[in-house]
Amino acid sequence: MTNTQLFNTISKRKSIRKYTQTPLTDEVLTKVKEYANNARPLDASIGYAFSYISEEHVKNLLPIKAPHYICLFSEEKEGYLMNAGYLLQQIDLYLSANHLGSCWLGMAKLSKDIPTMKNGMKFVIMLAFGNTEERVHRTDASEFRRKSIDAISSISSAEELLEPVRLAPSASNSQPWFFSGDMNEITVSREKLNFIKAPLYGKMNQIDIGIALCHLMLSLEHQGKTGIVDFNKNTAPNGYEFMVKVKVKNA
Repeated sequence: MTNTQLFNTISKRKSIRKYTQTPLTDEVLTKVKEYANNARPLDASIGYAFSYISEEHVKNLLPIKAPHYICLFSEEKEGYLMNAGYLLQQIDLYLSANHLGSCWLGMAKLSKDIPTMKNGMKFVIMLAFGNTEERVHRTDASEFRRKSIDAISSISSAEELLEPVRLAPSASNSQPWFFSGDMNEITVSREKLNFIKAPLYGKMNQIDIGIALCHLMLSLEHQGKTGIVDFNKNTAPNGYEFMVKVKVKNA
């Protein structure tokens, strides 16, 4: 699976909530696991691991039942939630590109028979996946309900670059990201949350930024460029919190 194939999937990917309960073949599952093991982290210094479970080991308030779930465990270091989003979004796009359904499950937890720690790493989040009972792809971009480019960016002439990022999924479709700076140095920030929203979305919004960064890096690569992530703290626009800066280089 090439990054070009992942990029081309962005414009038609959708969250799938209805699955056939027939497990995938061993061959297909092996390919999913091989791809996951080769996903690129946002921060290589953060340890992480994947685990695969079935529906009986998942506690979820939403009526979404799938034959397979991929769980991400991580060291609790600065930036680990962004890293989790960055990693799992690659797998989300891989699944969609291979005509398999997937869905982020931000509210789901592990059942009591599954440890929440794995080799000293904490369970962070999971994706449901499998064959679907519904159409796996969108047929038209109008099916996306997203903010406009102007609402998520102040960068001049960045429409082509940021359109794939605009389409990224997020918790409750909140799209908490904002892009400022210029086409050489992109500051990525997230919306500051009030005391009501912070307990609900504080964790997920950081994962969302990682998802958006995955789309940004694929979009940069599509334009023949690369992004170098700088985690050093910097200023952010009013109402936003600085997350990372992406320095853009020609490939």
